[in-house]
Parts: sequence; structure tokens; C-alpha cells
Amino acid sequence: MPLYNEEVDGADGYVSLEVSPLFALDEENTIAQARQLWQAVDRKNVMIKIPGTLPCLPAIKTAISEGININVTLIFGLERYEAIANAYIEGLELRLAAGEKIGRIASVASFFLSRIDLMVDPLLEEKGLVEFEGKAAIASAKTAFTLYRRIFSGERWDRLAAAGAKPQRLLWASTGNKNPATKDTLYVEELIGPDTVNTVPLATIEAFRDHGLPDNRLEQKPEQALTILEAIAQSGIDMEEVALQLEKEGIKKFEIPYKKLLASITEKIKR
Repeated sequence: MPLYNEEVDGADGYVSLEVSPLFALDEENTIAQARQLWQAVDRKNVMIKIPGTLPCLPAIKTAISEGININVTLIFGLERYEAIANAYIEGLELRLAAGEKIGRIASVASFFLSRIDLMVDPLLEEKGLVEFEGKAAIASAKTAFTLYRRIFSGERWDRLAAAGAKPQRLLWASTGNKNPATKDTLYVEELIGPDTVNTVPLATIEAFRDHGLPDNRLEQKPEQALTILEAIAQSGIDMEEVALQLEKEGIKKFEIPYKKLLASITEKIKR
């Protein structure tokens, strides 16, 4: 809360609490639990995590229209990111049309990055495109930021901004580097830029403190990012298919610890 109350009120200082990953493909249960968690926590600096799956896009729009702060999680692809950003805008428009205030609503769109390279790099190696290894995720992130700039500008957005709306910031998740062949601060250094959040693991923060090179690289060479993605596509690797596969795996990876958590709490209640 002290961070939330800093100079720019409500810019930062949010804590995220996730809807059950067991509802990741279930719109109705997702929105019902989002409402329940929002009301139970009852803090203006909470964000409710909703996965950015296709079935949950309407839940994201509904939650925003009801004034619930949302952290949209499990984003891997550009096409889905654009749909999520539009769901946020549609939610704000619905709320404004209902005569409600939109100046206190906050949201982030969480792109999971290192997992993209973990899946794409072996495919690139098979095709002899080793020069693009470790670059697909950064190229996707830079292109997503270009989309962000476009989506949150122009007449449609300006109407909402005039009523106090804040853009849905991009959040870089899974930014600890899992590939020892590339620099351990890769997903920090290459993604430094305005209006973004990076949920850096502590070990990566310490590495960056030790030998990180700060600079605004996110906005540099956007055309190079597109060239990389085009070359990957021309090689026969479909990044949207990669994103869907990662989404399925990501849901499973969230489900397992969630079930363990519930089992642990159940056991403690019994005791």
C-alpha cells in the first residue's frame, strides 16, 4: 500500500491473487470467483489473475466493466495479446457507458517469455537456424510493445483516457533465463522500457545488480524484431501454434501446485 500511495497514486503497489487454474477454460466460474476474491480481499491495490485463454476473454471484459483490477496471465502469442487488450478496452467502454468511473481501474497483460524460447530454440536448431536461438521471445515482446503503443492511442483510446482510464500495461513474466548458453540477464536488459512491469526472480535481480547493463532497449530496432519473427515463420514454425501449446502446458503447470496447496490447507483444517 505505501507504494500504491506514492507520487502517482495507483501506478504500482499491486498484489495479484489468482482465480483457480482449474477454471482456466471456464468463463462462468472464472468471473464468479473473480468477483468473490475481489470482494473478500476488499483492497484497492489487489489484482485478480485471470488466464488469457480464449474462453476467459469475456470474463476479462466483464470483470473490467465491474471495476475489478485484472492481471491477465498466461499470454504467449501476439494474436491473443491483441484480443486481451481489446477486451480490456471494451470493458472500460461498457463501464463508462453505464455511467461508472474508470479512473481507478488497473490491469496488466502478462507475457511469459523464457518458456517461448525453451520451446522454439530446439525447433530452430533442427532447421539449422541457430542464429535466431534465444531471440523469439524478445522479438515477440518488442512486437507486443509496438502493438501496445498502437492499441492505446488514437480516438477510441483518447475518449477513455479523457475519462481517466489507464492503459493496460505489459508485464514480462518468466524472465529468469533458463538457458545457460545465453546471458543470465537477457530478459531484463532487452525489455527495459516505459509503461511496463518485469516480475524478475530474485536471483536474476541480483545478477543484474552485479553485471546488468541498463538502457531503454525495448523501443530499439522494432523492425529487427519483425524480421526475426518473419524468418521464424518462413522456416515453418507457427508462433501461434507454439503459443497455444505453451498455454496448455502452462495451465497444467498452474493446476498441479494449486491442487497441492488446496490439499495442504484441507489437511491443516482437519488437524
